[in-house]
Amino acid sequence: MCPNCGHILSFFDMMPILSWGLLCGKCRYCGAKISARYPLVEVLGGIFAVLSLRFYGISIYTILAFALCSVLTCVAFIDHDTMTIPDGLIVAVLILGAVAVFVDDAPWYEHLIGFFMISVFMLVLSLAIPQAFGGGDIKLMAACGLFLGWKNVIFAFFVAILIGGIFAAFKVLRKEKGKKDLISFGPFLCMGVVTAMFVGKIALVYYLSLLGI
Repeated sequence: MCPNCGHILSFFDMMPILSWGLLCGKCRYCGAKISARYPLVEVLGGIFAVLSLRFYGISIYTILAFALCSVLTCVAFIDHDTMTIPDGLIVAVLILGAVAVFVDDAPWYEHLIGFFMISVFMLVLSLAIPQAFGGGDIKLMAACGLFLGWKNVIFAFFVAILIGGIFAAFKVLRKEKGKKDLISFGPFLCMGVVTAMFVGKIALVYYLSLLGI
């Protein structure tokens, strides 16, 4: 339904991407503006579906990959808005990770190590430096580590730190935030996890080749 007027929407009002464009981003019944977030999420869903199929073919892991991307999309937007990550979404990632342990080619212990690899580091850092990471971020990386395994979760965290650091520096340079202002780190963790899931192994092989290993 429309969140403004409460009118029940029809099929033609909810066609992915098309309806938003044809209605010029407004409700057909009351004229209220519809956030561009809706078509953005739909575009992301399509991209993630194609990437999952492209990298993993027709397999159970493809379904798991797309499901993880979908959950992380919710996590990213919710954390951006509220600076909190609902436990229900973390549980969903944890369940996907548990299934991935039995589906992935990597040994089960690599996934188990991944559960602790980054999350414990983040916990220790948070104890040493208050507000370094939120509890939701730590739990999210534990669940994602179970899904990815220890090698990919390290790569995911590296990507998150890199993108998050660039974003924070840009904000400071534009004087939109001070050095002590907090930012939502969840969206960057989600970006890192998705990147690692699709290109983590490729990036690792390329990096080792540069080292001559």
